[in-house]
Amino acid sequence: MSDLTVTVDGPVATLTIDRAHKRNAMTGAMWAAVPGLLDGLAADERVRVLVVTGAGPSFCSGADISDLLGGPDPADPMAQLRAANLAAQHALRHFPRPTVALVRGHCIGGGVELAACCDLRFADDTAVFGVTPAKVGIVYPPAPTRALLDLVGPATTKRLLLSGELLDAATALRVGLVDEVTSPADLADVVARSATVLASRSALSQRATKEVVAALLHGGDAEAVADRWYRETTTAGELAEGVAAFTQRRPPRFPWTG
Repeated sequence: MSDLTVTVDGPVATLTIDRAHKRNAMTGAMWAAVPGLLDGLAADERVRVLVVTGAGPSFCSGADISDLLGGPDPADPMAQLRAANLAAQHALRHFPRPTVALVRGHCIGGGVELAACCDLRFADDTAVFGVTPAKVGIVYPPAPTRALLDLVGPATTKRLLLSGELLDAATALRVGLVDEVTSPADLADVVARSATVLASRSALSQRATKEVVAALLHGGDAEAVADRWYRETTTAGELAEGVAAFTQRRPPRFPWTG
């Protein structure tokens, strides 16, 4: 759809929220489109890294407020929007390859949800972060609450959710909401360099890492997950290629594509 654009440049795909005149606020239709777009990218063997960003000076200012009361159920008018939003978060959180959020300007509400679903988050010093259900009377769902807990712990999660106040980029870095803060002029280059590094590494190791971390965070059997990948890296020749490349002092040419 026109408000969400996808480009692929070599091994790096970029999903851009392209609604700059609304600070990239997400409509219900946009949330609903995300899983299908990500499924298409996951099926593309060229794609090794996904970058998520916003057009213009903002990342995403959250859900379009005009959609909040527009659902068909008067007892829960946000039910349809909430379902689409949670499905989009689930699809991004479980994308099989490394994901990177490139954040400028406003990253509010649903914008924080999208960023928190990514594996890595890079921001410039114009970025501001906030989760604002208490300003609108929304009951915040468990899944994005858990994502915040995993990133910043209970104290900062409660600070964000109870107050709705905004954090500047330096504070977001200090509490662990972002991984690196740069100048606006340097952000795109820093993310491009990180994506290049990620694309050069073993896709099998990266997939295993994502699955093991998820299992450890959410009560799964991490040992069983790891055991399956121990066997796969041998069967696929991934480990043999890594050792050979190290011994021969050359870049590895990992064979596993998933």
